Amino acid sequence: MPEFLLSLLLLDQLLHQSGGKVNLAQCKANGRLPAQHQYYQPGEILIGGIVSQLFFPTFAPILFEKDPQRMVVNDYIMVLKNYQHVLALVFAVKELNASPQILPNHTLGFHIYESYFSARKSFQNTLNLLFTRKQTNLNYECDMEKNPIVAIGGHDSETSLHMATILRLYKIPQVAYCLLPPEVTGKIQQPSLYRMVPNEEHQYTGIVQLLQHFQWKWVGIIAMNDDKGEMFVQNLAHKLSENGVCPAFTERVPDQSSFFDGVDIEEQCYKISFLLTRTNVSVLVVNAETQTMTGLQSILTVMTQTYHRIPTRKVWVMTAHWDFSSESFHIGMDIEAFHGSLSFAGPSSEVKGFQNFLQILNPLSKEDGFIRVFWEQAFSCLFPGMEESEQNCTGEEDLRSLPAPFFEMSMTSYSYAIYSAVHVMAHAFHAMFSSRSKSRKAVGGDNLEPQKAQHFQVVPRALCNDNCHPGYRRKQKEGKPFCCYDCVPCPAGKISGQKADVDDCYKCPEDQYPNKEQNGCLPKDINFLSYAEPLGMSLAVSALTLSLATATVLGIFIRHQNTPVVKANNRELSYALLISLLLCFLCSLLFIGRPERVTCLLQQTAFGIIFSVAVSCVLAKTITVILVFVATRPGSRMRKWVGKRLASWVVLCCAFIQASLCTVWLFTSPPGPDADTHSVLGEVILKCNEGAGSLFYYILGYLGLLALVSFIIAFFARKLPDSFNEAKFITFSMLVFCSVWISFVPTYRSTKGKYVVAVEIFSILASGAGLLACIFAPKMYLIILRPELNNKEQLIKSKKGRNL
Repeated sequence: MPEFLLSLLLLDQLLHQSGGKVNLAQCKANGRLPAQHQYYQPGEILIGGIVSQLFFPTFAPILFEKDPQRMVVNDYIMVLKNYQHVLALVFAVKELNASPQILPNHTLGFHIYESYFSARKSFQNTLNLLFTRKQTNLNYECDMEKNPIVAIGGHDSETSLHMATILRLYKIPQVAYCLLPPEVTGKIQQPSLYRMVPNEEHQYTGIVQLLQHFQWKWVGIIAMNDDKGEMFVQNLAHKLSENGVCPAFTERVPDQSSFFDGVDIEEQCYKISFLLTRTNVSVLVVNAETQTMTGLQSILTVMTQTYHRIPTRKVWVMTAHWDFSSESFHIGMDIEAFHGSLSFAGPSSEVKGFQNFLQILNPLSKEDGFIRVFWEQAFSCLFPGMEESEQNCTGEEDLRSLPAPFFEMSMTSYSYAIYSAVHVMAHAFHAMFSSRSKSRKAVGGDNLEPQKAQHFQVVPRALCNDNCHPGYRRKQKEGKPFCCYDCVPCPAGKISGQKADVDDCYKCPEDQYPNKEQNGCLPKDINFLSYAEPLGMSLAVSALTLSLATATVLGIFIRHQNTPVVKANNRELSYALLISLLLCFLCSLLFIGRPERVTCLLQQTAFGIIFSVAVSCVLAKTITVILVFVATRPGSRMRKWVGKRLASWVVLCCAFIQASLCTVWLFTSPPGPDADTHSVLGEVILKCNEGAGSLFYYILGYLGLLALVSFIIAFFARKLPDSFNEAKFITFSMLVFCSVWISFVPTYRSTKGKYVVAVEIFSILASGAGLLACIFAPKMYLIILRPELNNKEQLIKSKKGRNL
């Protein structure tokens, strides 16, 4: 490449120094590098083409220390499928020449050269396009004054850029039918270079979308060991990381010359064999030119035949640089390793008349310098007059008998791009030559359809590790790529949904809870202490039973109100205490059933006030007992305090304080219905919230204070002499009362759900039952079972006995 550029620069300098007058006969083209394979058809408008279908197994390195050696032209290998590129150009030219609508007064011609996949031959044959009449000068403008020229090529980006280096100096339009890197297709760098396929940047996006479609997130990348491969790896790796796909490995494959130069072939075979037999990588993204894939196929064959190692089934995701094709020496080789390949390709379409054109090809044509090579290598024969062979070519061989990897009867994407390029240029010349042509139309454009990926019956997996199933979340492994992670269960109370590989779990809505697998939400059951369930029913029956017992005691007391037992224990206070206990048992029923606003307001206030009245009655009884004994002493001043007035004042004052606390509670932060969605998993507990919780505990504390004072006073009065002294019974009742409510507080705080209500109901019933039993059970014993002791004479007799 440098020697040709240098020659052109020197020539340009000589032209400027001589004012553009050059003796054309003095400049002769160097014929040391003749073009061995070409196809020429004359025409007024000449279309040049550089194709790539022949290559040599070895290439001597060019050190620029001496003239390059001539290639051994008989040792080439042909990529059979690429011969269709030549035929597509020829067919398009013949089709246009036969058309009366396009260029009716002009004839198209072509001149096709081979690049041999070599930069040296690409430069040489591009220059040969400038000497179509084999003139001996380098002045293209004078040589081609009547034959404007355009060029098509090449098969890969390197060949295309080599052509562009020469053609842009003469402003020759060039149409490439391969993918070109985006950084070299700008009009500033290549002003006359056009392309028939999209920008290579779109291919990266297509690869990422394909991997995401099949959820392949753990893939291997194989690229060529050159600048193009490095650029591919960098661009693709960036796209993959942005879309959650990470490469398991990145491996560089040497070009074809390295496969056949005999150096480290065993080491290369073993290395690639290891990559292809890795079980945890099932998808390989390959960016490879045709000859590199040819070498890779050769290694696969060696693996199978020599090492007896069959590669595990992989999914090959091929870039559009490679159209699956095989060379002549691959006929008979097993291509099973490539089953399941997905290849990106440009659009193609069935071209009418193309298959008929292929069937009438004449392998003995002298104009086509490629067909004899193709025919001999495709059908493994030789034409008469050549070297001796076991099988001679007859020319009657059928192209349809060749396998698809070697030759196809339908037009491939590359061939269709060449066919379309010829039509594009023909229409451009037609518009230039004909002023009547006001518009341009792409032939066959309506029939183009995007390629659709065909689904496998079972989509292969391509992951670093298994997916995290629903109910689990991903946890990054330290020191590993972001695609490698551990799967840990979602925390309690959270779910991952039905999606796999979630980074974080989330909570269900308030009215739902996670299922057992933690992959979905279930509606919570609405729950509260109802009369229909056994617990609520048993508490309600207990409350009614105790209420009935209290009412019975009250009725008996009223019936025997004039007996000494009833009269000696402050009859009015006993009535008040029994009524308050009756209401206490009945108010517990407010706690059962669906919480409503009215019931929530009445629950705690009724309980607090009624119980304060009951405990105040007990306190008044205790104070009355002490005052009675103190007042009976001679000269005591406490007689004026003995009577009903003191007891009434004690009850009213104590109840007023409790009522004041309840009023403040109702006006500042009243209780109301609430839904507890967190205490019990899977349930929404309907309850009455406490509003200002501190005021509720003030009410309980006040009740405890009254009970404690009653207990202390009764404890000191328990040994006072009297036949019906109930101080000791009050002591026991207050002991039971305080024990119940002291144990209530921690139990109430630790219980959840509807059992909180059940604990409070039980405490109300238990403390009330303790008061009823301890205070009134002895009196009921005397009234009902021992009525002979319930008289005045027995009372006096008991006093005399104690005095003696």
